[in-house]
Amino acid sequence: MINKEKQKANSLYLLIILFGFLFVFSACEQKPKKLPYIGNFDLEYKQVGGKSVVDTIYPVIPEIHYFNEDSILVSNKDYKDKVWIAEFFFATCPTICPIMNSQLKNLNKETSKFSKHIQFLSFTINPTNDGPSVLKKYRITHGITSKNWTFLTGDEAATHRLGIENFQIFAGRNDEAAGGYAHSGAFSLVDKKGYVRGVYAVTNMDGSVNKNEYKRLKKDLINLLTYEYNITP
Repeated sequence: MINKEKQKANSLYLLIILFGFLFVFSACEQKPKKLPYIGNFDLEYKQVGGKSVVDTIYPVIPEIHYFNEDSILVSNKDYKDKVWIAEFFFATCPTICPIMNSQLKNLNKETSKFSKHIQFLSFTINPTNDGPSVLKKYRITHGITSKNWTFLTGDEAATHRLGIENFQIFAGRNDEAAGGYAHSGAFSLVDKKGYVRGVYAVTNMDGSVNKNEYKRLKKDLINLLTYEYNITP
């Protein structure tokens, strides 16, 4: 009789341990791995408590000043405390730009419940042609009505550097490219502190869409908001 009671107690104990393990495992499964920081980093060496410590310093998006489609001069401060999704395009692009913006429209719609926490930024790499009025017409023509999506125009050379050096997206003049400019079909995910946390090659140069990259961008964006900033829709 005692042995049977002991067996029951042991079985109950094992069940409790098993459920506890499953609960912890489930919790671990639900919380994704923290997103990496992207970009050329520096190493900072310092002494802490008599010991040598090395910190990895990642770059942040620098102060920017651009005119939006309403001819209003804006800067980082206008999009403070928001997660950014950025692209580099030009209005007369005959190849991948319309496809890129179609994908951004989908993403904007599918993440609308987080809209007040997300800012979409479209930097033109051909500001000579793409003044504010052209960008505004582009918005209308492509049916872009989202309040959290801004089109920006500014110094061309500075914009190309900004894309390459900071957003990790290639953009530049190329006389052999369609429209006179070559650029990546990728989007950058930037956190609230200005760190690039992901680059996603959603649109391929042949005009096809990389569905896996789109899904990864959407997942990372929602995970960044949900788990790093504790934002719920």
